[in-house]
Amino acid sequence: MADSESVEYYTLLCDDPSYEVVLVDCGPREKDVILALRKLTGLSLWRCRNLARQAAVTVLEGLGDYEAQSAVSVLRGAGARAEWRAEPEPRERTAPSA
Repeated sequence: MADSESVEYYTLLCDDPSYEVVLVDCGPREKDVILALRKLTGLSLWRCRNLARQAAVTVLEGLGDYEAQSAVSVLRGAGARAEWRAEPEPRERTAPSA
């Protein structure tokens, strides 16, 4: 890049915050929670079992408000303790203009 050329940077803003679903506790109905995790994530039963046993763990990320609430209600219906949280804000990112 020559010295006479300038680069402009823009800060990218997201209008809608994204949410994550956290499995806090599997509860006494582990099998039901594993099946609910499989339904939500599409992962194998083995991976879902590992997630259920690792609680507290984030199981889904980057969801909208409605999707996160729905996923939490599915997990709670299976007997788990789950919650949805706003994803932490990443450090300010800038992208160069073209």
